[in-house]
Amino acid sequence: MGKISILKEFWEFLKERKKWWLLPIIIVLLLLGLLIIFTESAAVAPFVYTLF
Repeated sequence: MGKISILKEFWEFLKERKKWWLLPIIIVLLLLGLLIIFTESAAVAPFVYTLF
């Protein structure tokens, strides 16, 4: 009931308030968070450094 209800509530907020511009920002932040999590491994780190 924790994380799923937060996502459902956020989706309802976007639909009701017509704040669709928030969705790309949230997606980019989530992708950057996933990139940070996956780059904690030493094997992936050299490939991420070449991106930046």
